Amino acid sequence: MIEYKEKILEVCNQTRKNTLMETLQIEYVDVGENYLVAKMPVGPAVHQPDGVLHGGATAALAESVGSAASYIFLDGQEYFVRGIEITANHVKSISEGEVFAKATIVHKGRTTQLWDIRVTDKDNNLISLCKLTTIALPRK
Repeated sequence: MIEYKEKILEVCNQTRKNTLMETLQIEYVDVGENYLVAKMPVGPAVHQPDGVLHGGATAALAESVGSAASYIFLDGQEYFVRGIEITANHVKSISEGEVFAKATIVHKGRTTQLWDIRVTDKDNNLISLCKLTTIALPRK
C-alpha cells in the first residue's frame, strides 16, 4: 500500500470536487497500512457563532475521512460505502489554524466497519474523538 501512497491520495483528493469536502476545504494528506489522514482549515467558514470550530464541521471531517478510508481498505470498485452512525466527543476548542483527522480501523467486517477518528490540532492536541460505523453494500 505504501508504494501507492501518492496515487491513493490523488484519487481521494479528486473525489472532493463539487462536494461538501471541497466546500470545507478538506484535503487527504496521508495514508498508511490501516489509516487515512485528512486536514481542514479552521476559520470563519467553519466557526459557530462564538468563533470556534463548529462541531458539525468536525463531524463532517470525521465522516469524510472514515468513509474514504472504508473505500480504500475495502474494494471500492465492488462496494458502495455509507456512514450509518457517527459520534463525536468534542474535548477542546480551536478558532484558527488546521485540524487533522486520522481514521484508524477498529473492526473490519464484511458488512460493517468501525473507525476510530481522532481530530487533533497541529501540535497533536486532541480536539474531538469520533467513532464512525460504515456499511459496505454490493454495487451489483
